[in-house]
Amino acid sequence: MRLFNFKSTKQVIGVVALAGLSTISFAKDKVYTWKIATTWGPTLSPFIDTVHNMADMVKEMSNGRLVIRVDASNKHKSPFGVLDMVKGGQYDMAHSASYYWKGKDIETLPFTTMPFGMTAPEQYAWFYYGGGMELMQKAYKKHKVLSYPGGNTGNQMGGWFRKEIKTLDDLKGLKMRIPGFAGEIMAKLGLAVTNVAPGELYTSLERGALDALEWVGPGMDIKMGFHKIAPYYYTGWHEPATELQFLVNEKKFKKLPKDLQAILVTAMKLSAYDMYIQNYAMSADSWSKIATDYPKIEIKTFPTEIMDAMKKANKELIAEKSKDSPLLKETIESQLNFQKKAREWTIMSDYLYLKDNLK
Repeated sequence: MRLFNFKSTKQVIGVVALAGLSTISFAKDKVYTWKIATTWGPTLSPFIDTVHNMADMVKEMSNGRLVIRVDASNKHKSPFGVLDMVKGGQYDMAHSASYYWKGKDIETLPFTTMPFGMTAPEQYAWFYYGGGMELMQKAYKKHKVLSYPGGNTGNQMGGWFRKEIKTLDDLKGLKMRIPGFAGEIMAKLGLAVTNVAPGELYTSLERGALDALEWVGPGMDIKMGFHKIAPYYYTGWHEPATELQFLVNEKKFKKLPKDLQAILVTAMKLSAYDMYIQNYAMSADSWSKIATDYPKIEIKTFPTEIMDAMKKANKELIAEKSKDSPLLKETIESQLNFQKKAREWTIMSDYLYLKDNLK
């Protein structure tokens, strides 16, 4: 089921025009007041910005008929419990990342990202034109929750390490914060993998509870101060297109008037794209200053031996996990098939352009 998949600017403008008419037609209509819980703290830009942008757009386009209050993690105290809170009705919406509850429901995991998977443009094309949205709604249906893309970070960096990683043996026994399927891969390579709430990352690294962690990219990482403790900064492999998710209580959504449903979906889609370009701009700016402002940071790439081991573990784990879940198998196969097709054009349009212009 494709829910309000707006495929053109004209359709989006139509919704905004409809919102304008609501000033006259619905001035005295019922006001719906919703709450959204986020995994993020109140200052974690651009993640929290995305949620506020969505809420602001909804309020403006609906002429105040739908008002959404944003509760950051410091308010509700359960950053990884937001799915359950939406499912149970304590909150109408949430903003998080599906791979945070892989232990609860692994079928939701691929909708954030997969190691060695699609880039952000490829993944967005899969969501909206390759069957991804239908598979995501299918995965969340058992939870009575609707899910929508909630903003992409693009390709993430491979993490901050206290020591340089030269061989597979250097990884063994390290305590690392790395969520999602990548965490499964690193565990298979001998790391002690854990997930830590965003607000606790620096403290965990500083106190020695972690030897390494991955977060996002320079735009978000540098200001967190990880480089002060773990100066080895590795390039990415594990999250090439990390998509956050808006989660919506299905029952509450269906109770909204049709125009408010359309406004909400449009606002989620626009704010998600805005996060992608905002984060890209932040990382570009931070990366341009690394060499001069942070000369002690050492940019590294994992050796071939380690990359090969990661790819091998990835294939083995996909085969293993897919055995027990037909939907997980269907989703991953859909992603891989779309990636194979899209990658030919990505190479032709982006890779060769960059290759030729870097000479």
